[in-house]
Amino acid sequence: MKQLRAIRGMNDLLPGQSPVWQYVESTLSELFGRYGYSEIRTPYLEATQLFSRAVGEATDIVEKEMYTFDDKSGDSVTLRPEGTAGTVRAAIQNNLLIQPQRLWYFGPMFRYERPQKGRLRQFHQFGVEVFGIEGPDIDAEILIMTARLWRQLGIADHVKLQLNSLGNSASRAAYREALVAYLSERRDQLDEDSQRRLERNPLRILDSKNAQTQELLADAPCLLDFLDEESAAHFAGLKEMLDAAGVEYEINAKLVRGLDYYGKTVFEWVTDSLGAQGTVCAGGRYDGLVEQMGGKSTAAVGFGLGVERLVLMLETLEMLPEALDQQIDAYLVAVGAVQSAALSAAEKLRDELPWLRLQTHCGGGSFKSQMKKADKSNAEFALIIGEDEAAAGQVTVKYLRSEAPQQTVALDALPALLQG
Repeated sequence: MKQLRAIRGMNDLLPGQSPVWQYVESTLSELFGRYGYSEIRTPYLEATQLFSRAVGEATDIVEKEMYTFDDKSGDSVTLRPEGTAGTVRAAIQNNLLIQPQRLWYFGPMFRYERPQKGRLRQFHQFGVEVFGIEGPDIDAEILIMTARLWRQLGIADHVKLQLNSLGNSASRAAYREALVAYLSERRDQLDEDSQRRLERNPLRILDSKNAQTQELLADAPCLLDFLDEESAAHFAGLKEMLDAAGVEYEINAKLVRGLDYYGKTVFEWVTDSLGAQGTVCAGGRYDGLVEQMGGKSTAAVGFGLGVERLVLMLETLEMLPEALDQQIDAYLVAVGAVQSAALSAAEKLRDELPWLRLQTHCGGGSFKSQMKKADKSNAEFALIIGEDEAAAGQVTVKYLRSEAPQQTVALDALPALLQG
């Protein structure tokens, strides 16, 4: 029989990798909680219409990348390619928008694209979505919060904030008209992908990776010159608050993001520590999306953060805590016909020392082979129960990472010894 393998671009997360992910997950969830954000969990599978309406029919995600199929009832459903649309749907459906909401989520997303370093078909995102707050202060807060995250992870010197404003729908329409007029005169010089986008989604041409297209864009109309008065004031207020908070940024007038729902503030945290410049975290404002999806007009802003790419950065830059290698504190070695006594002793220790990460050896084996496993486990010490110790109600403590002498103590005295 042919060996079954994981689907390409959908990777296993093995036990040796899990501690890094747990570290990232706990760091982010704890930080968001400190800022007063609450977790929301939405389904992985949604009606296809949710994404075509929210993300945009002309986006690469909807046109090329979604995992879409008909279920047994004939309804078209899609594995979520991003987290904002589902969060908005849940907020409307469950009447959460009667007051401002600060929310965060974590989980897998799915896009059919070419797997590469830090980019998979099943990938994971942390996301933040805020509803019901209009001013630039909330835009500033989520950027200040992510800046704190980079400092906490030790990678602040390896990420840069790029910032732009897309204005309101009217100013974007005026800019779109000017951009299309400029590029249409030079259509033959555009790459094939940009020629296609010129008809359906011309703003996406601004972030084209084609060098010749970027040369053409050097003299193109600038989006910031078309901002309406309100958007310009909002953008100025955001920059003032970031300056006051000491958050550095650079203006990138070509930054548009890939989803149709954005307006006003857009941003990306980028890094070149993984080779070519890549985005680690990105988002912006989407004040019109809630109303577009059937809710009442509601201000909204948020971001998504790619966990695979963040983990890759931490590993590449060697910014992971050394303690992640140690998953247990103690390894209990049971030699001879003492398994019942060993299991009972382990449970007693877990009752009295809830913090203790204790692994009990199971499956038999010689004293020498068990001690090898104890050492390989990276535990701080081995707890040894042989037939003599079991008969006397004792445990021998052997320190595996220090020169402290081995000692034998009564089982009842062991918690105090380990507590130190």
